[in-house]
Amino acid sequence: MTRKPAPGAGEGMSGRNAPEPTFYLFDGHNLLYAGKFADPRELEDKLASFVALRGARGIVVFDGVGTAHTLGPLEVRFAEVADYALERLAAELRDRERVCLVSSDLTVRETSGKEVDKRSSQIFIQELGETKLPPPPRMAIEDRLDAKTRAKLERIRRGEE
Repeated sequence: MTRKPAPGAGEGMSGRNAPEPTFYLFDGHNLLYAGKFADPRELEDKLASFVALRGARGIVVFDGVGTAHTLGPLEVRFAEVADYALERLAAELRDRERVCLVSSDLTVRETSGKEVDKRSSQIFIQELGETKLPPPPRMAIEDRLDAKTRAKLERIRRGEE
């Protein structure tokens, strides 16, 4: 039985007509350089916010050694070769999650499977830049004042004080 590719699984497609991915796999160093981040922690914070805002989860994998840790819905991992780790994770997750793999490495994207949505690091950085937190709810000033202060201001307004 041959599987049909998931809608939006093509390169650079945001899948706007397809359901949002539930799991993101990020090639850490690709994104670090594509986004011109000064520090990996800055990238990690942005990615953690990105997946959290979408109600998804994610793993960012960096080449080399480091201490694995978690930032909310984002796991930060290190591997001798991040590409191999990303390929393995995509294969493990693609049958039970809607996966999006973010990497500039064409080989990694091609070997991740037809079921996986793929984005280059450069395209994803543009999407990441568009991610904004919703504005805080507006609160009228009278809602921020205690009853005693509101009563005094009302008396002043009426010329009673």
